[in-house]
Amino acid sequence: MILHNRGNKDVLKEQLQNSTEKRITISFYKYVKLENPQEYRDQLYADFFKLGVYGRIYVAHEGINAQISVPDANFDAFEEYIDNSPELSGERLNIAVDDNGKSFFKLKIQVRHKIVADGLNDETFDVTNRGVHLKAEEFNKLASDPNTVIVDMRNHYESEVGHFENAITPDVDTFKQSLPIIEEMLSDKKDKNLLMYCTGGIRCEKASAYYKHRGFKNVFQLEGGIIEYARQVKSQGLENKFKGKNFVFDERLGERISDDVIAVCHQCGETADTHTNCKNDGCHLLFIQCEKCAEAYEGCCSKECQDVIHLSEEEQAQIRKGINKGRQVFKKGRSEKLAFKK
Repeated sequence: MILHNRGNKDVLKEQLQNSTEKRITISFYKYVKLENPQEYRDQLYADFFKLGVYGRIYVAHEGINAQISVPDANFDAFEEYIDNSPELSGERLNIAVDDNGKSFFKLKIQVRHKIVADGLNDETFDVTNRGVHLKAEEFNKLASDPNTVIVDMRNHYESEVGHFENAITPDVDTFKQSLPIIEEMLSDKKDKNLLMYCTGGIRCEKASAYYKHRGFKNVFQLEGGIIEYARQVKSQGLENKFKGKNFVFDERLGERISDDVIAVCHQCGETADTHTNCKNDGCHLLFIQCEKCAEAYEGCCSKECQDVIHLSEEEQAQIRKGINKGRQVFKKGRSEKLAFKK
């Protein structure tokens, strides 16, 4: 069985950009007990490889968390696989709302301690005692209630380009960091309706149970997250209370939910909401850049990084030697070089 991708990253990216194959971007998760995550991981890789699946999947004893793309020609076979899987059957597939099919260029499946890094000890509370799931219409109704507090469970660089009206958007870098900060912010509001949302729903699954454990009386969560909300709003002709873009963790870096542009270019301050990663591989900072600055800085976050990309490959490699930026793709848009970062 083929269990790992061995292709060159740059070559695979180029092949994807030049490909005319139609692909569908999907996300899904399921909390389900896996006795042997490594064994499950290997079988899942082999099966998904045969279906032409690309993407990023985390597997742990507690379940599966996946963001992937599937060839349109294999979508029916993929759905059949999910339906026939004891671990995944019945799970909702969140299909991207603004999709160019260029979201992922390879398949990567990792075994982790948890499918979402939350920093919680699951033995100390009932993780199955979750909040009430709400569909889009129900969410809109509760969001309009003056006794409701709406909380964005995502990170600062996500909410910066898009969020629900009147939502609290904590200035945090990680989900793990957000949990105690939000609890402190809402310490005097435990009798209010706590209405949470995130990208696809997975962060709210754990957070809602945690906050119920911490004494919040009325806990609700947006079922399927922003992705499913956008689909329901469109199909049912509902009011769209989400403004801007939904940040996504793939090559697209965002999908438009409304025409509103609520952010600014981090370099010049002009209205913009297009995320990019600095073209200097030794930096790779995530930030917002308008078209004018993208041209002026050649896709870099600063003049210093722009100078680096004009060096030879050997010189660039020497500068970043011993520095692993691979896990800093979303390293958060915080830099003294960015004059207009909020």
